[in-house]
Amino acid sequence: MEVFDGEKVIEEFEEMTKDAGRVQVETLKKILEENGWAEYLQNLGLNGRTDPQSFKECIPLATHDDFEAYIQRIADGDSSPILTGKPIESMSLSSGTSKGRPKFIPFNDSLFETTMQIFQTSFAFRNKQIPLGNGKALQFVYSSKQFKTKGGLAAGAATTNVYRNPKFKTTMKAIQSQSCSPDEVIFGSDFHQSLYCHLLCGLISRDEIESVFSSFAHSIILPFKTFEQVWEELCTNIRDGVLSSWVTDPSIRAAMSKLLKPDPELADLIYKKCAGLINWYGLIPELFPNAKYIYGIMTGSMEPYLMKLRHYAGHLPLISADYGASEGWIGVNVNPMLPPEMATFAVIPNIGYFEFIPLKANAQDQEQEGAQENKPVGLTEVKIGEEYEIVVTNVAGLYRYRLGDVVKVMGFHNATPELKFVCRSNLLLSINMDKITEKDLQLAVEAARTVLAAEKLELVEFTSHADITSEPGHYVIFWEISGEAKEEVLIECCNRLDKVFQEAGSVSWRKGKATGALELRVVRKGTFHKIMEHYVSLGSAMSQYKTPRAVGSTNTAVFDILCSNVVSSYFSTAF
Repeated sequence: MEVFDGEKVIEEFEEMTKDAGRVQVETLKKILEENGWAEYLQNLGLNGRTDPQSFKECIPLATHDDFEAYIQRIADGDSSPILTGKPIESMSLSSGTSKGRPKFIPFNDSLFETTMQIFQTSFAFRNKQIPLGNGKALQFVYSSKQFKTKGGLAAGAATTNVYRNPKFKTTMKAIQSQSCSPDEVIFGSDFHQSLYCHLLCGLISRDEIESVFSSFAHSIILPFKTFEQVWEELCTNIRDGVLSSWVTDPSIRAAMSKLLKPDPELADLIYKKCAGLINWYGLIPELFPNAKYIYGIMTGSMEPYLMKLRHYAGHLPLISADYGASEGWIGVNVNPMLPPEMATFAVIPNIGYFEFIPLKANAQDQEQEGAQENKPVGLTEVKIGEEYEIVVTNVAGLYRYRLGDVVKVMGFHNATPELKFVCRSNLLLSINMDKITEKDLQLAVEAARTVLAAEKLELVEFTSHADITSEPGHYVIFWEISGEAKEEVLIECCNRLDKVFQEAGSVSWRKGKATGALELRVVRKGTFHKIMEHYVSLGSAMSQYKTPRAVGSTNTAVFDILCSNVVSSYFSTAF
C-alpha cells in the first residue's frame, strides 16, 4: 500500500491555489472535453466549445428541477450520452429533508475521486496540527441500503456510494482513519443495532481510539445520548463476552462474536468511569483516553448542537469537517484549529468549476434594482466580506447548478477564497412578503435558549412552520426540551423568539398585525427521534440526515408527527 505523504499533498494544494484562476479554466475545459457532446450541452448550442465565455453564454443557471427529466431518463435505463460522455452507473439520493422527499443526483467514479482528494487534503492539514499514531477511529457511519432504479442503476445515499467503493477502505487506512468497527456493523440492516455495536466496538478498542467521527455534529451526539441509556447493558456485554439478544442482524452478530470476549476487568473500568462522571460531562475523553479530537460537519444547521457536543467532549478540540453536498465537494478546512463557529473552507480549484452570484445587501437594494439578479462572478473575482450564492459545475453531469447555499468570503488562501457557510438561500418561512431565513431562525432560537439555560434546561431540537390557515397567518416554532419548564419561562422564551426575528419586514408586518403572534409549541420527548426514523424509513442514510428546520403542511407525515405530540402551546405578547 502506498504510504500517505501529507507534506506532498499540502505542497500540491499550495501550488494549485496560487494559480487558482488558471486551474479553474483548465478544470472547466477538462469537464467539457469529456462531456461536451452530451445531449444537455448540445441542446443548448455549446457545440464542443470549452472556454468559460462560451460556456456561460450558452448554458443557463439551473436548479435540480431543470435536470430532473434528464436524470430520470438515466435512472430509467437510457445509456445514451445525456448529461455525461460516459454512462452514469449509479445515483446518489439527497437527504430529502429540504423538500420532504429525496432526489436523484448522478454519481460516478470522478465524483468519488474528488471525495478522496478532499479527505486526503483535509487530513494532511489536520494531521500537521494534531498528528495521529497508528490507532483507530471511532466512526459513527452507516450505509443505507442500495436499491436498483427502473433502469438497473445502483441508488443510495451519497455516503453509501462512497463507502461501497472498493478504494474507500484503502484510502482511509492510508490516512489513519480506519474504523474500529467491522464492515458488517457499518453496512448493518438496522440503524439502532449498528449504532449500539459502534459503541461496543469503540469500548473494546478504547485505548486505540485516537479520533471520533461522524458526518454531522448531531450524529456524534446521538450515540452518546444513547450511551447514557445503555451503558450498563454495554458493560454486561463486555463482562460476559455475549452480545445483547435484541441485536438480531446475523452478519452483525457473526462479526461481533469475533471481537467480543469476556473481559470483566474492562467492564469494571468502564462502569467506574461512568459512575464517576457528573451529568456525563467529558464522557468522550473519559471513555477514550487517547482520543485527540472530534471531527464532523459542525457549521450551518449543526451549530445549535455545539453546546451539547462540547459537554461530551470536555477538553478535546472540535474540528469541523469539510464543505460539500450530495452534488459534490467545494472546500477544505485548512485551519482545523479554529473553533467550528469560525471555520472557513478553502475552495479546491480542480474539483469543479465554481461561480458565485453576488447577493444584494438587503431587501431595499433588491427593490431599487428591480428583480434582475446579479451576474455570477468567477472563483478569483469574489470580494472579502461579501455574500454569494454558489453555482457548481461538477464532474458528474451538473452544469451551472445552483447549490442553494449562501456563503461569505472571509479571506483568501493564496488565490482561492476561504468561505464561511451562512445559510441555505431558499426562504425558510414566509407568510406575507416577509422573509425569514434559517439564519434568522437560528439567531432567535439561540437568544431564547439562554432563558432555558438559566433554568438548567436544554433545548434538544427545534423546527418551524408558517401557519397560513389562521387569520392572520403566524409563525410556529416547535421545541423539544430536556425537562419540565414553568409556564412563565416558556412564555418568556416565546416572546424572545418573536423579538429576535430580526428581518425588518417581519417586524413591520408584526407591528401592523398583518402577521399574527408567534406561537411556541412544546412537543413530547422523543418527537424528533420519530421524525428522524421517518426519514430513515424513506431511505435516508443516518450519515446524511439533518433535522428539517422548516416543515410545510404539505409534508404531511412529519407535520402530523409534530402536531400529534404537542403538550403545550404559547403565543407571544412581545408586540
